Amino acid sequence: MAEPVTLEARGSDFARLARKINDAGLLDRRPVYYAVRLSLVLAAYAGCWALFWWVGDSWLQVLVAVPLAVIFAQIGFLAHDLGHRQVFRTRRPSDVVGLLIGNLGIGLGWGWWNTKHNRHHANPNHEDHDPDVSPAVIVWSTDQARRSSGLPRFVARWQAFLFFPLLTLEAWHLHVASFKALADPTTKRRPVEGALLVTHFALYLGAVLAVLPWDKALVFLVVHQGLFGVYLGATFAPNHKGMPVLTKDDKLDFLRKQVLTSRNVRGGLFTDVLLGQLNYQIEHHLFPNMPAPNLRRAQPIVQRYCEEIGVSYLQTGLIDSYGQALRHLHEVGAVLRA
Repeated sequence: MAEPVTLEARGSDFARLARKINDAGLLDRRPVYYAVRLSLVLAAYAGCWALFWWVGDSWLQVLVAVPLAVIFAQIGFLAHDLGHRQVFRTRRPSDVVGLLIGNLGIGLGWGWWNTKHNRHHANPNHEDHDPDVSPAVIVWSTDQARRSSGLPRFVARWQAFLFFPLLTLEAWHLHVASFKALADPTTKRRPVEGALLVTHFALYLGAVLAVLPWDKALVFLVVHQGLFGVYLGATFAPNHKGMPVLTKDDKLDFLRKQVLTSRNVRGGLFTDVLLGQLNYQIEHHLFPNMPAPNLRRAQPIVQRYCEEIGVSYLQTGLIDSYGQALRHLHEVGAVLRA
């Protein structure tokens, strides 16, 4: 049985775990892995556009939109790893590649997204500080539901049923937010970010309209961007949705704040590839600069350590993770259905 952890000992819990992880060499960079992964993803990206051009003016382009949406999300996963300095040790190459594959490749603002995501990592699932649980449309706690008004209040009543349909709009939301961030004077590299975003959409829309008439083009865009948004949302939803939502009254040390608000999704190689290895969310939040392929090896070390110090560690299957998230959303909305 784990010994009780005193408040004095808590501060050193993460330090002890970090030594174990460092001694195992799990923070070492994996340049060959990332070179291969980036090459494969970019080859698939080029291949999908070549297929799009070859299929031409046909309703079969709806089928081409599916793998292209998958590749867009896989590029997003790579951009995520670059943002955490998992690929390169220094900022400059991370920023250069991130801007190219993020802004130019898939139309997502690199600078805006990194700033937002870093705020999430600093305070995961915190009502006041995590932008991922701000009540923009979905509400994440009973208090948010009670305080909601307008669209969020309307949606919150049945948000568990609306969650996945709403994800079809997620990619469009990210595109719009990327452009809106350019109006913020604190955004770094605004001219470069803006130029790359405009270039992406000029090439993207230009290619679609050059091959397809307006009706087929519209359907292609709706399917491609809708599936892109669903894939991204379905990847991130299992990580924190349905886990404890923190408030200013919660006083947790770094290790407990990261572990108790995160959920792992178990699975093999297919799950790892499908979810961009973000299924090891607990390990990723504890060590965000750990290269993605090392997360699997870190998982049993972290789980055993959490058991030793008496910290709850949640790991479940993919379908069950969605069930937990949706049940939480439904429970949160109950106060508005009464």
